[in-house]
Amino acid sequence: MDLRTRIAAQRGRVQDELTELVAIRSVADPRLAPPQECRRAAEWVSRAFAGVGFDDVRTAVTPDGSDAVVGSRSCGVPGVPTVLLYAHYDVQPALDEAAWHTPPFELTEVGDRWYGRGAADCKGNILMHLTALRALGDEVPVDLKLVVEGSEEQGTGGLEAFVGRHPDLLRADVVLLADTGNAAVGRPAVTASLRGLVDLVVTVETLTSARHSGIVGGPAPDALAALIAMLATLRDRHGNTTVRDLPDAQAWAGAPYPPERFRRDAGVLRGVSLLGDAPVADMVWARSALTVLGIDCPPVVGSASAVVPHVRARLNLRIPPGVEPDQAGAALARHLLEVAPWRVKVGIEIGSTARPFRTDTDGPAHAAMAEAMRTAYGRPMCELGQGGSIPLCSVLATTYPEAEVLLIGVEEPESLIHAPNESVSPREIADMALTEALFLQNLARSGTR
Repeated sequence: MDLRTRIAAQRGRVQDELTELVAIRSVADPRLAPPQECRRAAEWVSRAFAGVGFDDVRTAVTPDGSDAVVGSRSCGVPGVPTVLLYAHYDVQPALDEAAWHTPPFELTEVGDRWYGRGAADCKGNILMHLTALRALGDEVPVDLKLVVEGSEEQGTGGLEAFVGRHPDLLRADVVLLADTGNAAVGRPAVTASLRGLVDLVVTVETLTSARHSGIVGGPAPDALAALIAMLATLRDRHGNTTVRDLPDAQAWAGAPYPPERFRRDAGVLRGVSLLGDAPVADMVWARSALTVLGIDCPPVVGSASAVVPHVRARLNLRIPPGVEPDQAGAALARHLLEVAPWRVKVGIEIGSTARPFRTDTDGPAHAAMAEAMRTAYGRPMCELGQGGSIPLCSVLATTYPEAEVLLIGVEEPESLIHAPNESVSPREIADMALTEALFLQNLARSGTR
């Protein structure tokens, strides 16, 4: 049988195994899920990769306390390239379970998709790796290393710190990082750049306690009104992010992102305008973007007729390659302090950060992937950016500067990762597994090291 036929024959097994994985509530936050759920997921991954030739597979505790599954497999041929396979088994929380059309932790087939939390991000990518390796069987033509981490979604940096402490364990010629995806189902792509991020919490205080709005309203400074005024300065009338001292004129050089397709992908309501005065690809992949993630203030139901004395907001700033997190965080903090009205008391707390990343697209591994995607999909590969962040990429690029890093995966816009009703296309798992198997063959023929 050829590779495509071998992969097609695994469809039932892939569905069964993904059902098992999705049922494990591996949210790496003990406030939201029992820690043993992540341990169960790590054990499942360890058993599965032991079954495809990783004889030394094991779990390793990383500095944030999470378990990473690591291992290696030799093809027995001297001088072949070494490829590091990456994925993560932890998932985002289900969020509002009432917003799901199917149970979030039960893989459910609806139409031509499989629904469930982690079905695409990133348990579907784990199945992609396994399916490719099973299709190749004893004919894997390169040496392999493996790392499947358990706290990627929490951003606590466990694996990033682990890499620095154990650089030889994961050293490879090529890193196949499976946590992104294609432009659409059937439209193959590699991700060429990632935006970095700065998380920041801003606090505004004005009064010692809430006061009756009828008695003190007017001259008494309202903390919520002050915060609203501050946040309003972070975008101009076109919707461009306007944090002072941050560059805002970069352009994306890769594939365009048609506005109508973006509207569908993002679920923008009919008649609502897109933000920014630049092409969509520039806005999501090449420029900074500020999002207000949440505000702590009195809710509408239960609020009193009182001037609000204390509020806070969590802000998320995405930054393109060329902008450093320290620079961006300092600029955002300085901006908020400068625009705060009425001499209100402002507190700034910078949380997690991640550097942006741009990969080399001129190397032999990139060419091997382009050939594999063309064969698997019957159409050329395109290069995309991603607005999200994967901090590990910068760590790997720094630790292994000679390695090529390729970002691929089964995720695509319909997958709705991080949102209710996450899903994956079984076709994408099959086609990307075929792509991976072909890539490993192409890479071996190229002699890349």
